[in-house]
Amino acid sequence: MLKNKFKRHRLTFIIAMFSFVLGVAITCGLKLTSDTKASSNPAITLQSTLQGQGGIPRSFTEVAKNVGPAVVNISTVKTLKGSGRVFRHFFGPFEGGPFQDFFDKFFEGIPEEDIKQKSLGSGFIIDKEGYIITNNHVVEDAEEIKVTLSNGKDFEGKVIGRDSKTDIALIKIKSWKDLPTVKLGDSDTLQVGEWVIAIGNPFGFENTVTAGIISAKGRVIGAGPYDDFLQTDASINPGNSGGPLINIRGEVVGINTAIIAGGQGIGFAIPINMAKEILPQLKEKGRVTRGWLGVMVQHVTPELAKSFGLKEERGALVSDVTPRGPADKAKIKRGDIIIEFDGKPVNKMTELPRMVGMTPVGKKVAVKVLRDGEEKIFWVTIGELKEEKMAEFRPSEHELDLGITVRELTPVLERRYGYTQERGVLIIRVRRGSPAHKANLRPGDLIKEINGRLITSIDDYRAQTRKIKKGDIVRLLIKRGEGTLYVALKVG
Repeated sequence: MLKNKFKRHRLTFIIAMFSFVLGVAITCGLKLTSDTKASSNPAITLQSTLQGQGGIPRSFTEVAKNVGPAVVNISTVKTLKGSGRVFRHFFGPFEGGPFQDFFDKFFEGIPEEDIKQKSLGSGFIIDKEGYIITNNHVVEDAEEIKVTLSNGKDFEGKVIGRDSKTDIALIKIKSWKDLPTVKLGDSDTLQVGEWVIAIGNPFGFENTVTAGIISAKGRVIGAGPYDDFLQTDASINPGNSGGPLINIRGEVVGINTAIIAGGQGIGFAIPINMAKEILPQLKEKGRVTRGWLGVMVQHVTPELAKSFGLKEERGALVSDVTPRGPADKAKIKRGDIIIEFDGKPVNKMTELPRMVGMTPVGKKVAVKVLRDGEEKIFWVTIGELKEEKMAEFRPSEHELDLGITVRELTPVLERRYGYTQERGVLIIRVRRGSPAHKANLRPGDLIKEINGRLITSIDDYRAQTRKIKKGDIVRLLIKRGEGTLYVALKVG
């Protein structure tokens, strides 16, 4: 009897516990379902967040509907000269390995025939006359340009102007009465965390809309002397190049341009204000005339700031002055730290090239420098930046008699080429027929030594190459992929 009583109590206890657990589960389940419902319908929250006054669109839907028709698909055809070599790249895993000589000899007799390359990009129409903004790299060297509107209409595109330094191009199609256009905004007023939308043709999928926020401003990614990129986590993919980055008011605030290979949620756009600055020149002259100061500059690091007796790291340190250039004539010297240009503060080195570049040629400007702890002002008459002067002005890129263009390693380049924790200068271009080309140097090679001298920076590279004379044999220690090798080349 006692045994049966115990069994009954145990059964009652089990039922009670089961009911309790079931009740908790149902309660939790209801809460979970409620949370899931809320999270699966973000448009409700988003719409109320985006709702505003003064004609601001109520949602991404409205922005896409208003701006999308003015976003175009740009397809180009260009000829790649001597591109029989592309077959060599199929055997890339053997580069630098024991089979490289075999494949080099195998391909030696194959004629380097020209091939036609087709590319896709994006752009956006800025006025009823048919002017379209896109990236320079989308239309550079293009022999044929086809512009397709969102409604399927095709137009022949014509390049009006290009600027490789900012990677901006202006093309034109035939004017059409119902041509949709975009409104250009003010990228200077953008704030980190602000909603943005990217529209373009990634991988050829027309009018793809993605959304995200401004992740950062003023990014330097080693793309050129005027780096000042907007960073966004709005999805940007190949084919998006040249398309618009749009704020929630439906205004274009950037030109989608670059991504980091393997970097999810990291895309870069050129601020639209940079395009607005050069558009008049592209329209009138087809190119951009820039000011020239005639100095080499570098970052003021904490160590350099301390050595110069500065309280903070600011300004652009003059590491060299071009003889008889504008700065030299104004008595600016190596070791001066430029802290103000034409009344505007220079907080970091990367700000100076753009300031100088956008200054009209012939204008006389005040340049404030720190020299021996004292502020001094020099009046400089700005010269014109010619293509051959570019290497003198840019602290990170130089093309010399070896026939190569090199660049200092940046975090982005380190990740791209797998050279983390390495020191040296990166070859980014090899001139065809040059000593470097004959010695089989390639873009992506890292120069670690020149004639036994360690190379850790552009300054080291310049110091060693200045010693090279015509007819000299130059010995380089190269890092290529996972291995290192010595390369000897004769300077012609």
